[in-house]
Amino acid sequence: MSSPHHRLDREAEFHNQAFTEDTRASAGRFYSITDASQQLYYALISKDPASNQALEYGCGRGGYCFELARRGMFVDAIDISPAGVEMAAQKAQEDGLSERLSFQIMNAEDMTFPDDHFDVVFGKSILHHLDLSRGLREIARVLKDGGRAVFFEPLGHNVLINVYRRLTPRMRTEDEQPLRIEDLTAIDEFFSEIKIHHFHLLALLAVPFRKIPGLFGLLVSVLDRADRLLFRLLPFLRKQAWIIVVELAGPRRSD
Repeated sequence: MSSPHHRLDREAEFHNQAFTEDTRASAGRFYSITDASQQLYYALISKDPASNQALEYGCGRGGYCFELARRGMFVDAIDISPAGVEMAAQKAQEDGLSERLSFQIMNAEDMTFPDDHFDVVFGKSILHHLDLSRGLREIARVLKDGGRAVFFEPLGHNVLINVYRRLTPRMRTEDEQPLRIEDLTAIDEFFSEIKIHHFHLLALLAVPFRKIPGLFGLLVSVLDRADRLLFRLLPFLRKQAWIIVVELAGPRRSD
């Protein structure tokens, strides 16, 4: 197993290139079906209007932190990629949001923020790039007792997506591992309240029709509803979902 230092160096180098050259653009064909999961992710982050201190965990070039800043929240945002952080900070300046947004290059597994600091921590496709136990321990540490964390993540069991992953290895780092069911069962070591929402199994069938606007939107809507019914009636199929949205609360403090 490679050392954490070398792993983090590889992650930073890969994402510097990904952010500056947009090397993952072709994956957009699959993410075109994810409106339902993304809408839930954003809604959960911003559902508590009293929250005023947030952390975007693995911000890349900047994500939902910009919307929260426009709503009046103060948001810290971290990423291991200097290129991503530089691009996000430049955008904040251009948008007049620099006073409410703070971007820092930081190791997500060893953050410099104080304990019990954030009302909400959120991240998109970040946990599966980390040593999960180290990352979750840090999130629990910096989250306030009444705070919550929200994450949008890929699962690693879906056969179709795994074929695509094998065919496009250069689109991923050698160290990242999409989350698996056994990873999710380990979360309760760090949080007492866990809720997982599963998305996009049958909805993947709509991907080939993404360039036919009317038909594509209808297919995604119908198949999303079918997925919700399927996951409710046949829970064992949830592991075949492509995307999960994870809600965490009740952080357990390390001794």
